[in-house]
Amino acid sequence: MQRPNRERLVKMRIVAADPSVCDAAGVPLTAIVEVPAETLAPGPRGYRVHVVDYDASSQTLYAPVSLDDGPPWLRRPTAPLDASVITQDPRFHARNVYAIVMKTLARFEAALGRRVSWGFNGYGSRSHQLKVAPHAFSDANAFYSRRDEALLFGYFPAADGHVVHTCLSHDIVVHETSHALLDGLRERYLAPSHPDQAAFHEAFSDLIALLSVFALPELVMHLIDVDAETADAPTKRARRARRVPEGMLDATDARYESLRASMVNAVGRELGREMSAIGRSALRHSLLDVPKSTRALEGRDTPHERGEVLVAAVMEAFMQVWSERLEAYFADKRATSMSRKRAAEEAARCADYLLTMVIRAIDYSPPVHMKFGTLLSAMVTADAQLHPRDPFGFQRALVASFQAYGIRHASKGTAAWNEFDAAAISVSRVRFESMQHDVDEMFRFVFENRTALRLSDHAFMRVQSVRPVVRVAPEDGFHLRETVAEVIQQVELKAAGLARYGIKAPRGMPPDTKVTLHGGVTLIFDEFGKLRFAIGDSVLSPDNPKVQARQSERLASLWERGHFKAGSEASRRFATVHRLRSVARPSFAKETW
Repeated sequence: MQRPNRERLVKMRIVAADPSVCDAAGVPLTAIVEVPAETLAPGPRGYRVHVVDYDASSQTLYAPVSLDDGPPWLRRPTAPLDASVITQDPRFHARNVYAIVMKTLARFEAALGRRVSWGFNGYGSRSHQLKVAPHAFSDANAFYSRRDEALLFGYFPAADGHVVHTCLSHDIVVHETSHALLDGLRERYLAPSHPDQAAFHEAFSDLIALLSVFALPELVMHLIDVDAETADAPTKRARRARRVPEGMLDATDARYESLRASMVNAVGRELGREMSAIGRSALRHSLLDVPKSTRALEGRDTPHERGEVLVAAVMEAFMQVWSERLEAYFADKRATSMSRKRAAEEAARCADYLLTMVIRAIDYSPPVHMKFGTLLSAMVTADAQLHPRDPFGFQRALVASFQAYGIRHASKGTAAWNEFDAAAISVSRVRFESMQHDVDEMFRFVFENRTALRLSDHAFMRVQSVRPVVRVAPEDGFHLRETVAEVIQQVELKAAGLARYGIKAPRGMPPDTKVTLHGGVTLIFDEFGKLRFAIGDSVLSPDNPKVQARQSERLASLWERGHFKAGSEASRRFATVHRLRSVARPSFAKETW
């Protein structure tokens, strides 16, 4: 009797950055990663990801790929690979996107302590599988489509004649996968709101992509280098010895800027190089493009311009913590260099830790109206639940970095940045065991406590999701068990009725304009059923000037950017947003909501 395969993880080889980043032999740099083991059908097609390699431009359907037969490189992750296989073989492209998407999904689930659904899971289809098309069309674009339940990757000819495949850019694949996962976690984040929320989807996906790439020691070790022509003699000697010289990670040292530029520019290098003739740099270059200033957000009104600031703030904290952690290796004054492999491993540990913080922050974020300051509070709060001692120093570094870019904490000195009347919360009529998974039981709790939660009685209200989570605290090995629920409020009225609730109609808005307002809270309960956080705010509050000001600000911003004009919906599709991102900010390509 054959025993079933009970492996939890399997190894697969993926492109570490993109085909332009090569090893000493000129072969694109690859990495071996672990992905969840499953019984795959040809495609590859698993329980969460289905690779469908159809090219709409040439109307070509590539044969589904089976990982159980074919050449050795397809079956064994350690088998040698030729550069031509990586750049030209559609079978490798299919396996590459499958592995990166599954690894990203597994990374989210490990950080959040639960299964994560795709964003289209609540829109009538009930599909569990995300379709992925490695060669979807001939265009310099790639995007997530909720309607198609798919990630679609383009390809295009480069200036020298070779074909650039976006499916071979590690950070692009992770970026689009993150869009799909964030859509599943917070579906209202795709809706127009504050300028920060318009920027958040793109910036969040770029952060996940950047940190996922830097979490690969193979790539970081390749990037810890300086230009041979400009390096000083001690640095050249360190390079030849595969070591990192003291001072390279010191922000006051000129070599620090060289390393930072090398690392950031290596991500998305091939696509960025080919797009540079017609467009601008991507968000992932924000660490170099955005000057550190408390006024960095001023004048940055479009989603991508604002998103650059958020990416810069987080990545600056990453570079700072990485540098600080390597200082201990030079405590001995006789040490003038350290192992490049060890420095790369430390960078990967920092990137992986920060990646977890960014992902877990979503559970501590409001269901609607996301702002950058709220993300900062969410990251610090989420990490403090498991790491109150801030072992890596990221809590401190993030606060300092965000402040340096003019982004303030959403909280005022405490983690609980949203107030609720804890003494008035009643659980006598509900059963917490049912509340951990039953939306109706959770709605009963919310309805019974709507006054204490400061939710409006004049709006439609529903519980959008209830998610139990389990995380392990490394300090003591115990489990942190929480229940996370999203509560959405919505009200529709005409502009003439806004004043009744203390909300100012935008200047020039006709009184009969139909307006839809949203609000809501994320509720977080501990394992004993005690409500610990209520993150967000009500949709309406005649007695709360802060709620009135927030809604007035959102409406003014949406009115200014054309949200209430006919046809504005199309401009929010990821295909269009990404195409606008690649062009050089002409007046006709202004992003609207």
